[in-house]
Order: sequence, then structure tokens, then C-alpha cells
Amino acid sequence: MASVEAQPAAVFGCRPGVSGGVCFLQERLVLHAAGAALAQFHTEQRWHEFIPGREKSRGVRALAVSRSRRYLAVSETAEEEPALTVYELSSGPPRRRRTLTAAELPAREALALAFSPDGRHLAAATGPPEARLALWLWEKQRLLAAVRLEAASGGVCQVSFSPQDNTQICVTGNGFFKLFKYSEGTLKQTNLQKGEPQNYLCHAWLSEEEIICGTATGKLFLFETGELYTFLACSYSDVSGEPTSEDSGSLQDSLPQISAVVAYSKGFACSSSPGVVLLFEKTNNKEVYKESQEIWLPQDLFTTVPKLLGRQDITCICFSPSEEAMVVSTTKNQLYMFTMPSTDYLKEESSHFEYLHFPLHSASITGLDVCIRRPIVATCSLDKSVRVWNYKTNTLELYKEFWEEAYTVALHPTGLFCLVGFSDKLRFISVLYEDMHVFKDFPVRECRECSFSNGGHLFAAVNGNVIQIYSCTTFENTNNLKGHSGKICAVKWSADDSKCFSCDTHGAVYEWNLSTGKREMECVLTSCIYSSIALHSDSKVVFAVGSDQTLKEISESSVQHEVPAFDVVYTAVAVSHSGDMVFVGTSLGTVRAMKYPLPLCRDFNEYQAHSGAVTKMSVSNDDLFLLTASEDGSIFFWKVYSKKGKILKREKEFEYAEEVLIMKSDIEEKNRAILDLQIRVSELQTENDYQLRLKDISCHEKIKELEETFTQELESLKNKHQILQAEKDNQEMQHQLQLSELMNKHAKEMRDLESDSNQKLLMENEKYQELQVNSQRMQEEYEKQLHNLQESKNRALEELTDYYEEKLNEKSLLLEEAEEDMRQQLQAHEEIKKQIEEDEDREIQDIKIKYERQLVQEKESNLQLKGEIGVMNKRLNSLQKELKERNSDIEDMKLEQQNLEGVIKSLEKDISMLNTNIEKRTNTIQEKEKHIYDLKKKNQELEKFKFVLDHRIEQFRKQIESRENDIKIMKEQIHEFARPLLIWRKRKRIPLRKTYMERELEQLHKENTQLKLNITQLQQKLKATDKELHKERQKKQNMEALIKRFKMDLHNCVGFIQDYKKLKVGIRELYTKYVQQLEMVEMEEVDTDLQQEYMRQREYLERNLAALKKKVVKDQEIHQAAYTHIMQENVSLIKEINDLRQELTVAHTQVHDLQSALRLTKKKQAIQDTAPSSEMLSSPAVLRLNVQKENEKIIEMQLLEIQHLREQIQEKGQGLEAQPLLHGMLPKLNLERSRKAHQH
Repeated sequence: MASVEAQPAAVFGCRPGVSGGVCFLQERLVLHAAGAALAQFHTEQRWHEFIPGREKSRGVRALAVSRSRRYLAVSETAEEEPALTVYELSSGPPRRRRTLTAAELPAREALALAFSPDGRHLAAATGPPEARLALWLWEKQRLLAAVRLEAASGGVCQVSFSPQDNTQICVTGNGFFKLFKYSEGTLKQTNLQKGEPQNYLCHAWLSEEEIICGTATGKLFLFETGELYTFLACSYSDVSGEPTSEDSGSLQDSLPQISAVVAYSKGFACSSSPGVVLLFEKTNNKEVYKESQEIWLPQDLFTTVPKLLGRQDITCICFSPSEEAMVVSTTKNQLYMFTMPSTDYLKEESSHFEYLHFPLHSASITGLDVCIRRPIVATCSLDKSVRVWNYKTNTLELYKEFWEEAYTVALHPTGLFCLVGFSDKLRFISVLYEDMHVFKDFPVRECRECSFSNGGHLFAAVNGNVIQIYSCTTFENTNNLKGHSGKICAVKWSADDSKCFSCDTHGAVYEWNLSTGKREMECVLTSCIYSSIALHSDSKVVFAVGSDQTLKEISESSVQHEVPAFDVVYTAVAVSHSGDMVFVGTSLGTVRAMKYPLPLCRDFNEYQAHSGAVTKMSVSNDDLFLLTASEDGSIFFWKVYSKKGKILKREKEFEYAEEVLIMKSDIEEKNRAILDLQIRVSELQTENDYQLRLKDISCHEKIKELEETFTQELESLKNKHQILQAEKDNQEMQHQLQLSELMNKHAKEMRDLESDSNQKLLMENEKYQELQVNSQRMQEEYEKQLHNLQESKNRALEELTDYYEEKLNEKSLLLEEAEEDMRQQLQAHEEIKKQIEEDEDREIQDIKIKYERQLVQEKESNLQLKGEIGVMNKRLNSLQKELKERNSDIEDMKLEQQNLEGVIKSLEKDISMLNTNIEKRTNTIQEKEKHIYDLKKKNQELEKFKFVLDHRIEQFRKQIESRENDIKIMKEQIHEFARPLLIWRKRKRIPLRKTYMERELEQLHKENTQLKLNITQLQQKLKATDKELHKERQKKQNMEALIKRFKMDLHNCVGFIQDYKKLKVGIRELYTKYVQQLEMVEMEEVDTDLQQEYMRQREYLERNLAALKKKVVKDQEIHQAAYTHIMQENVSLIKEINDLRQELTVAHTQVHDLQSALRLTKKKQAIQDTAPSSEMLSSPAVLRLNVQKENEKIIEMQLLEIQHLREQIQEKGQGLEAQPLLHGMLPKLNLERSRKAHQH
């Protein structure tokens, strides 16, 4: 086996047109169709994993995941018969469990799949010409039932199971909506279609009886138990506004249609119009659904073309298991993600998706190149975009769209510049930090191949059949390499940049010497159309691939070695820089890795990757990565390993450069913005300090007032407490009396129940003995019956054996007779065969004689024709003389024609000059109209922003009022709880400290100041936006007036279109009249461009700010939960303290009473010295002494508990001080409940 292995490290691509093409396997793990199989992507850890399909797979057509996320079903198309594969996802990498095929069904691919709720059954719908629905018990590979779907003109769109019934299936498509029930081994239709047939594109089960269906007309139909219940018309809103001239032809594609529907716990989501997902939720009336939110696709950030992303249809929607995230796929091979809001408070009416990983190519990739100094790769595509990827971090670093399709791309060795070939020009582009800047244009039309030299001082560009060499410093054309007769497909440089190698479609491979500009080596095979070449590290061996299904090793002007492709066409080739590894891409999208020298037999590793032909492939400078691109728009980053699975290591570790390019204007703008922000921060700090001082003064005054009110309330509470204590004693006495009565009743009831249960037990015992006797009797009867049945069965068996033995004898006689008939028929057949062979021999001899005669006749006719040919040759010579005379006449006529053409060209030049002038003016008019349209859009956005800011200011004002009310209530609460603690501390002489409530008050003051700061910032933003609005409106009015004047003058000038002299004079007058104004407008446009760049940077910072705010809100919710828990504990502790205080006061009163009782008893003892000891023991005074000791012990225990609780409160207060408050969100205290607790 080959000792080179490759493993996919990252996959950037999405296969369109796959039913259920995106799904969640876990909470953060997304599965989607990519290339020829499937790819997994982790949204948090950002890693990729590729799941290869079957051999010779042409791609996935349908996916389905079971409800338990344990099984995955995949429908693939292959050269052989299509099949369904079921994978197990429970542990480790996906494992193939079953492959389903059925002889009953014709060999075709499944267009839609679905698992049953329990995951045991699998439903599959096949496509036209004969659409069928099949139901499998997939674990046993058994086809349970199959039914033909009639009236399926446009094929099946979706199939699904009922969420709670394993036997009910729904199928929708063009012109039909059908429900099937599986029973008794068949699928039976349970609904009858009524009304006009609709093109049902998708459906979803909302409950066991409700199904929502989306149609191509933009309507949602709700079915209940298979019958139409109601329909909803989704509101269609266009993102783009008025269609441009380019989009007018595709208006039909952007009509509203429900292309995807999915249900979730609150309702369902659907894609109503191109680029938008609507969320519908159930209202209080459970049968009605109402639109709750719109989610739009995002706009491109780096594009220079006003591309309408909203035009792409959403084909698949899926929710994560916890419904915290939603992922969608579109018709333009893009994947988007949206995080669902955790609460209704955070929900907005319209939101935007984010890219799941990065913007992907949506068309065939035409170019791919790597550089030396940076770990980046550049790609270009027919989707008019150029992208720069980092294959180390698996990220997209740069992305830019252009007006034309990009045919080829080449990266400078430093990675700071690139070449891109377009239909009209070859552009030299600077790769900046956040953009691509076109530095130089070269007049090379439809450049399909270009390449930088290894030193970076030269680059080669293909212009037709010529390779043009340019200098990267002077941009001069230093050399032109001519000699190719066909279209040049590849250009490669030698290691020392002294030679250049190329190949073309006419089977030629040339080696060029750049110092002389001549060919040094050539190898031509006209039978092969070359598509790609690669050089060995020593530049002496060339590897070439083409249409003849071989990999050729060329050196010294000849093919040294050929490796067959085994019925596949090789389309691309790449060689490692070490020279010991060769990688080849095929037309099926597979990648083959082999060692050098090339193997003689099939000794290579083949990997499934793309679903289309591999267009480009390259190896990184350190030989650790292989990069491949394909016609399906997907890019694969492969890690290269040795045979033992170890990563290859170079002798010297290579360090990549970290420097980037940036425009000077960008740096200046950022410095200005930093200075402005620093000035604003200093101003805000001074304002902050002043407001804090004012607030401190007002707070001190309020605290004094609250202390006075708190003392008055304490006195009233003490009086209430004494009254409540007396009531409590009365209620305790009544409770004891009631308890004694209940205990007596309970004892009587227990005695009665025991007597009843004993009697019932005796009765049940007697019944059990009777039943046991009956069962013995029944057993004896059944044994007798069994014996009789066994005897009758034996007799019947003997009779049957005799009957069937007689029948066997009869059949054997019949068989012998049939064998004799067969022998007779065989003898007759052999005689007939001999007669036929004799007849054929006679016919062959007759035909032979006939054709020999015809040969003689043909030879005679050939001799006659030769004589006629001699006569014709003489005539031909005479005609050639006449031709020469005619040619001389034609040359004279051509000279006259040339003179006339010179006159025509001079006239055409005048006409072209006039046309160019007209085109320039029309272009300027179009640009001004576009500028006005952009200004109108900006105006609308600014008005929306103003409205949002006004709304936020009102919300902040309301929050401030509510906070002030909370402060008042909490201050009252502080005085209520702090007064008894202060008195107790003074008694115990404990030093005073800041309470938890005081700390909380300070934090509230800080939060109020922060809110005021936010309000001032928003007000400043409002003022700035108002100023910009005023300026933009003024510019718009000026531009409209200028355009009107120009149109009037141009209309007058068009009147002289027949008289070109007057037309020329009129255009000159227009130029002299408007040239100064146009220059001024251009200067203004430069300013507007700077403003646009500033606004873009500002929007980027605001987006970052919004993301940080979202994080803050999440942290705030966590802290809020912690605070509420702590506050609840504090309230419970305060209640316990109050209860202990009450018990303390009661204990004090009891002690006082006991002391007075002691004095009385002492006096009585002095009087009654003669009383007996028995009377003394039973006296109440002795009992009171014991009670007094117990009360003292209770008081000591309670004091210890109070100290312990205070220590806990202090520890929790210190813990809360360590946790910062976010936006002042303290939990509100319920003062009414605490007051009621004090009263009780």
C-alpha cells in the first residue's frame, strides 16, 4: 500500500437541493451535506469532521435523523443502483449499520426520508417517472409495504411520520397532499383531496391531528385530520426595494413561496419570501397562530457589488434539541444560524441571521493558490468573488465580490499581493488587513491562468496562446513566450525562476528559458488534452494529467512513465515540495495520494471528497496540508500523514510572517476616532463627579428623615406585640383541650376496627379452603380430557400418512411417463438440426459464386473511371489558368476597397468619439441616480434609528422613575430593620459597621449615574444623526436640481443628432458648462466615501458593543438569580431575629414574675417552718424555680444562635461586595409581606 495518507481537516461547502440537508446531531453539533457526502461542524469549538459515503458516490440526495438523535439515514446517488444507508451516532464516529435495497422497487434514488417516532421504521419517497412511497423495518432490512403515488407530476417534496403514531405517514408534492395508514401489511390512504390541487413544497406536524403545509403561491394551509381547516397568507416584504435592470429578468424567481416549514414547542417557523424566516406562535386562543418575529438573512460586509442576498431561497430549517439555536440552508450554498431569544423581553420584531461558519462559494471554483510567507490560500469562483482562507486556523480572512466572474487567482510569495483574471482585464490587487485594493490593471482579456515566480519579482499571465512575463516592480512586459497552438491550461515556475513550464489543450508540454525566451524541451501528444501539470522539486521532472486517463511523468522531452487512472479522468495534479508525494484529483471528485517514484500497479490511497470534478489543488509550503477545490463550489483542507499516521515533519521548522498591509487613510481615521473618544471620556468624568456630590447631599438629608420615622414605628410595633402575646396564651389553652378530646375518640375507633378485621379474616379463610377443593376436582377432569385428545390425535396422524403415501406412488408413475416423452422430443430435435445445417451450407456456396461475379464487374468499371479521370485533369489545368487571371482582378479591386475603407474609418472614428462622449454622460447620470437612491436609503435608516433612540430614551426614563421608587421603599425598609439592631449593639457595646442595605444603597447610586451617562451618550448620537440627515437632504436636493438641468440641456442637444457638427458643438458646450460642477461633485463623492468608511467602522464597533451587551445581560441574569436567593435568605434571617426578639421579651417578663414568686415563697418558708417535707415538694414555688433555670438556659441558647446568624449575614454581605452589580438590577423587596410577618 501507498505510504501517504490524507485526512480532511476542514470542509467549506454546502450541497444544495438535499431534502433535510441541515440537522442538529447534538446541541452544538450541526450536520450538513458537503461535497460527495456529509460534514459535521461544532458551533462552539469550531472543528470540522467529514463523513465519507459509499464508493463511487455522486452525492447525497436526502437526509433524516431520528428523534433520539441516535440514527442517521442517507440517500445517495451512485454509478451502481442507489441505496439507503443507516448510520449509528450513539458513540464515537458514525458507524454504518444497514444498507437498504429492495427488488420490489425500481432502481432509483430516494428524494425524501423520515424516521418514525420510535426510530424503528424508515419511510422513503422516490422520484418520477414512477413516484413510490416505501416503508422499511430497517433493522431487519425488511420492506413492509410500498405504494405508488399517483398525480405526482412534479415529484415528491417531503415525507414525514406523525409525532405520536408510528403507522401514520404524510406525503406532499406538486398537486397532492396524502395521508397513509399502515395496517395489515399495506399502506392505505386515509384522506380525500378536495378543492384545487396546490403545489405543496413542504409540511410539518403541529400535533397528532394538525399539519401545516406551505405552497408555491406563498400560502400556509392548516389541515386537521386530513381535511382543510383554514389557510394563512404570509406577508411578503421585499428586501431590495425597486428592482434594478439586472434583476428585472429574475422577478419570477423572487415571488413569495413557502419553501420550508418546521414545528417547535411554541408554534412553527417558515420561510415566506426569499431571505426571510417568520416565527408563528400560538395565541391565547389555541387554534390561532400569530406572527411573532421576522428573521432576515444578513447583508455582505466586504462586497463592492450591491448583491441582494435576500434573493436566495431558504430550503431547509432546523432547531437545536433545546430550541436555543436555528440553522438554515439556502439555494446559494450558504448556511446561517440564529440564536433564539431566551425571553420575550429580549425578542425583537425583526432580527438577522449570522453565518454558521463563513460565506461560502456558490459556483464552480476556477482558481486556487498558496503563498510561502503566510499560511493562507486564495480562491476565486464564477460567483464573482475572491476569498482568502487561513488553512492553519480554518478561517476566512478576506472576502470580496466584483462585477465580473473571476477566472484565475495567484498569490504573491509574501501573501501581500494577488493577481486576479477577469473577462476584460488582469488586476494586480493589494491584500489589505480588511479589504482588497486594486493597484494596477493589465490589458489581458479572459486570462485563465497566471502565476507569480518563487522569488516574487516576476509573474506570468496567459493571453490567448501567448504567455506574457511581467515585472512586479516596474509592471513592464519583459518577455512574450509564443509557440502554443492550443489553449494554455497551466503555467509553472522552476525553483530558481530561470525556467517556465506550460501545457495546452493540443497535447503540448513546453519548457521555456526566460533569458532567451525560447523552448528548451517539448513533448507533444495530439491525442491528449492536458488539464494540469506539476513540477518535481528539482524542476527536471514534469507530471501531467489530461483526457487520456493517465498520469504522465515527463523528462528530457519524452514520457518516462505512465500511471493508469482505472476508468476515471485525472483533472488536477500537485507534488509536495520534498518531491516524494504526488496527489491527483479526478473527474468524480475523489483525491488520490501516492508515493514517488510512481507505482506500477494500483498502489495509492483514494479518498471521497467533492461531488464535482476537482478543478485545482495545491500543497502548502511545509508539506503538511493539501488544498483542493471543485466544480461543486466546495474547498477541502487535508492534513498529510505518513504511513503510521504520523504528521510529516520538515528538517527546519518554518516561521510564518505576521505583518499585514493597511491604507494610510484608515490609520488616520482610527486615530481621529480615538482622540474624539478620549475627549468625550474626560468630559463625562467631570460631569459624573459633580452629579455624585449632589446625590450624596440629598441622600444624607433623606436618611435623617427616615431615622425619625423609624423610631416612631418601633414604638407602635412594641404595643402591638404585647397584645398579640396575650392572645397567643389563650389560643394555646384551647388547643390542649381539643387535643385531649381527639385522643379519646381515636382510641375508641381503633378498638372497633380491630374487632371487624378479625371477623373478616375468618370468613376469607373458609372461602379459601372451599376454592382449593374445587380446583383439585377440576384438575382431575382436565387430565382425563387431555388423555382422550392424545389418543384421537395419534389415530388421525396414521390415517393421513397412509393417504399421502398412496398419492406419492401415483406421482412417481406420472414422472416416469414424462421422462420418456422428453427423450423422444430430443431425438426429433437433433434430426431437424442436421437438416438446417445442410441447407445453410448450400446457401453459402451460392452467395460466394454471386459475389465473385460482382468483383469481376467492379474491376472493369474501375478501368473506365481511370480514363475519365485523365480527361478531368486536363480540364482542371485550364480552370487554374482562368483562376490566376481572376485573382489579379481581385487584387486590383482590393486596392480600391482599401482606399474606400480608409475614408470609412475616418468617418467611424468621428462617430465613435461622439458615442463615447454620450456614453460618458449617460454613465455619470446613472452614477448620480444611484448616489441619490443610496442617500434616500440612508435617510430612511437614520429616521428609523432616531425612532428607536426616542423609544429607548422613554424606556430609560421609566426605569429611572421605577428605580427612584425602589430606593425610597428600600430606605424605609433599612430603617425598619436597622433600628432594633442598633439598640442591641449599643447595649452589647458592639462597634457599628455598614449594613448590607447601606452597601446596596451605594451600589444603586452608582447604577443611577451609569444610566444617566447612557442617556447623554444616546442624546449625543441623536444630535449627530440629525446633523447628518440635514446634510444628506441638502446634498440630495442639489444633485436633483443639477440632474434636471443636465437632462434639459441633453434633451436639447439630442435634437441635433442628424447633424453631427451641431451635435459636436452642443456636447462641447455641455462639457464646458458642467465640467467644474462635476469636479466639485467628485470631490464631494470622495468625502462621502470617507464618511461611508467612517460609518462602516462605526457600525462595526456598535455591533461589537451590542454583542458585549448581550453577554452582560446573560451575566446579569445569573447575578440577579444569586441576589434574589441571598435576599430571600436575608429576609428569612431577619424574620428569625424578630421572632427571637419576641421570645427574649417574653423570657424577660417570665424571669421578672419568677423573681417575685421566689420572694413570696421565702417569706412563706419563714412562717411555715413546721410544715412536712412532702408538702414542700409539691408547692408551686419549687416548680417556678425549676422553670426559671430552664428559661435562663433558653435565653443563653438563643443569644448564641443570634450571634451565629449575624456572622453568616456578614460573610454573605462580604461575598456580595466582591460580585459587581450589572446595570443596577437589584431584586425588589416585597415590603408588604415583611410588614404582615411582623404583625403576625
